[in-house]
Amino acid sequence: MKRQVKLNSFFAGVGGFDLGFLRSGVKIGFHCEIDPFCRSVLSRHFPAVPVVQDIVSIEAGDLPHAEIWSGGFPCQDVSVARGWLGRDGLKGKRSGLFHVFLSLIAAQLPKVVLLENVTGLLNSHDGLDFEIVLKGLADLGYGVAWRVLNSRYFGAPQSRPRVFICAWHGDPTRAIRCLYEDEPSGWPTNERAGFLTPCDRTPSGAVVPEVAYCLAATSGRHTGTDWSRSYVSYQSRVRRLTPAECEGLQGFPVGWTLPEPEIALAENELDSLRYAALGNAVCVPVVEWIAGRIVSESAKEATKDLAAIDLLTPFPTDQPKSYMQLGDVGRLKGKFKWTSGGYAWGNGCVLTSVSPAPVRPITRLFVDVLENDGVSEGHFLSPNAAEGILRRVRGQRRTLFAPLDEALQRLAGASLANCSRSECPIGFSEAESEAEFLYA
Repeated sequence: MKRQVKLNSFFAGVGGFDLGFLRSGVKIGFHCEIDPFCRSVLSRHFPAVPVVQDIVSIEAGDLPHAEIWSGGFPCQDVSVARGWLGRDGLKGKRSGLFHVFLSLIAAQLPKVVLLENVTGLLNSHDGLDFEIVLKGLADLGYGVAWRVLNSRYFGAPQSRPRVFICAWHGDPTRAIRCLYEDEPSGWPTNERAGFLTPCDRTPSGAVVPEVAYCLAATSGRHTGTDWSRSYVSYQSRVRRLTPAECEGLQGFPVGWTLPEPEIALAENELDSLRYAALGNAVCVPVVEWIAGRIVSESAKEATKDLAAIDLLTPFPTDQPKSYMQLGDVGRLKGKFKWTSGGYAWGNGCVLTSVSPAPVRPITRLFVDVLENDGVSEGHFLSPNAAEGILRRVRGQRRTLFAPLDEALQRLAGASLANCSRSECPIGFSEAESEAEFLYA
């Protein structure tokens, strides 16, 4: 009987990688996760899987064998969401754990490594950080493909673009086939319309846009970035999302992020922990799509003549391609941002722009994950909260989803009703409209 392929899951969170691979027939063999709440969620779903808390404490020789390793290493130091705080990149204490992960990879050389991170990694430290990732894996003998994929085209109705990096030891063509289909994907058009088009086919009268903004790792309460946060609107009421709805936006089953029964927490505290865990999680349907391709590729014969591989050989994209040597970024003057797709092998790499969608996109609407009954009053905003949101949005010259704006004004009352859209112009440029859902 053929042995089942196994996965070692690092920076496991609440198991987004694990669930995606499990659905593709892969056995989960190991977890590494430092957050105690996330470990409790993992233990509830994978009680027999050994778990180590801190990746720094791992001895490579103690790890169980697994053909596939996954890791969504911490994004905080490369994310543009840090704003004025700046970005420490791979020199930071959290994102810098990539170096520790790379040392474990070097010690065991698993067949496949799958990484995920925010798209800010592509320009962190003027492109140097992403080059470190590519070169670190390529120097170990991996063929490395990368591609930005957006969850909204994989059946998870939030705009969540993330860069996925697939490294296949000794074979760049197999790494490419894990992220790219045999034909170029079509390019989505009018993406912004999904944030503006109302869907209201709910028994409760709730109205939301077709697509949610990217979930952030926060408590789910209103903050100064409300223009890029998703709310549920009613005639004159507004509420934040429930944890179950956030689970749906990430492709998890409802209730997945509940901890073990013996963990006793107040509702607000439990909700906050679930929001944070889900905002940090990887989107399950995207992982499942990649995992299925990895499993399929594992069953095929390896590339026979690696010496004959031409880096400029076309791979599935209809966009222009460029070639560069790994190490060139450090010699460039000015800012450099890596393209949304490409691959590296040896000392060279090919860069190109690629669609964030598969050849056959899967559409699911935000309204499909809404809870229609049993939403507690604690999730609904007060008039003061509504007034604060409108004030911040107006002050930042941003726009809101129209039904949300109208519901907030009715909730806030006459104090802000006098500030009309014409008196408070809040149009935004195409660059701003893209940035509002591109990064989190």
